[in-house]
Parts: sequence; C-alpha cells; structure tokens
Amino acid sequence: MLSLFKKNKHTITTLFPETYIDIHSHLLPNIDDGSKSFEESTLLLKKLSSYGIKNFVITPHIMDGVWNNTTQIINQKLFELTNYLKSQGIDDLNIRAAAEYMIDANFEKLLSEKDLLTIKDQYVLVELSYFNPPINLNEILFNIQIAGYKPILAHPERYIFYHSNYKKYYELKELGCLFQLNLLSLSQHYGSKITKIAERLLKDNLIDFTGTDTHNIRHLNTLETINNSKLLKLITPILENNAKLL
Repeated sequence: MLSLFKKNKHTITTLFPETYIDIHSHLLPNIDDGSKSFEESTLLLKKLSSYGIKNFVITPHIMDGVWNNTTQIINQKLFELTNYLKSQGIDDLNIRAAAEYMIDANFEKLLSEKDLLTIKDQYVLVELSYFNPPINLNEILFNIQIAGYKPILAHPERYIFYHSNYKKYYELKELGCLFQLNLLSLSQHYGSKITKIAERLLKDNLIDFTGTDTHNIRHLNTLETINNSKLLKLITPILENNAKLL
C-alpha cells in the first residue's frame, strides 16, 4: 500500500514546503462534485500527505441552485470527517473548512449578512462562471472589501473570456482581487491554452496563492506528472506564499 503513495522524483509533489496549506480542495464527502465517501476523502488526504501537505482548508462549492451548501452544512460535514479520520488513526493533519463561493445572487445575500466561511481571517475564496463574468463584478469586488473581506479569485487562468483581454487581470488586481492558481493548470489537464496563461500569470507576478483543487484521485495522479523544469522554477516561490494563510 505504501508504494501507492511513493513520491515521484522531480515533480511538483516534491516541492511543497512544510508550511504549505492547500487552500482549495473538494475533500468533504457527498457535499459537491468532489469526494463521494469518507473512504475516498481519507485516500485523497493520505496521498496529499505523502507529498508533505499536512494543512488543509477544504472548500466545497456554494453555488445557488446547484450546490446549496450552508455554513452549518459544511461545518457539520467537517466534524464528521474529522471524527472519521480519528477513527482511522489519522491525527497528524490540520484540517479546516471554508467554501468556494460562486459570485451570484446568493453570494451577494450571504455577503450582506456576513455569513461567509473564510480561508483565514477575512480572506474569502470566490469563483466566476466559466461562461462570462457578472456584469457588476467590479461593484461586487468593491462590496466584498467594504464588508471587510479580502477576495481570492480561484483559478483565474481558467476563465477563457479573459485570455483575449489579458489586461483585465491587471484591472482585477488593481481592484484588490488576489489570485489563486490551480496547480493542475501546470499540466495539460485543462488544456494547453490554460497552461499557457498560467505560465504567463506566473511570469507577470500576478499569482498570490496556489491550490490543488483536488476532486478525485485522477487529479492527484495528474499532479504527479508535472515535471516541466521551467514551470517548477516559476511555481516554487509561490508555494511559500500559502504559509501566510496558516
């Protein structure tokens, strides 16, 4: 069994600092499109742990009409997962829960009520539709900060509508939006166009944090194939940034 978790040499899985915290994953079971069972969650956490990752903020989706999770539902599921891990003799992981919020009408309601699960302090993980951004995105980002939160935009490299309007990334940064890169974007998992933009964002020093965005074992198997030396050199210093969110 141990051989299943053997590190591959010269891949991204050997680069995680001890203080790394994975701030984006879908490891709470039966709550969104991620893990489907406590057993699967345990398997994924064990494999991530074999990479040296011991700290996690698990971020299930909250998306109106699709994943209608709430603070209460997420915290209860975290409680259940923590107890299950203890029953399996796993007690060396630091696991918290937040959420990946789709910026939609429901998010604006939760924001007005200040009912948001944060990565740390006031850092909140948000995402956009892959089809198009909200018309009032600038206003929403402003309102997030007026409410005392700091927005971290999940996987900006995956929003294809910005690829041909690259200056928008700079505009979002100027509006106070932090960027979290999906490590899988350094592979061909999402396609070569995504990888190209991910590399450009890294070169332009626009990425603040990283995350695995793990949903299943296929994602981790893919993560183990990322061995492009140029990309590894670019991502290494960014991996250190996540410690700020411990």
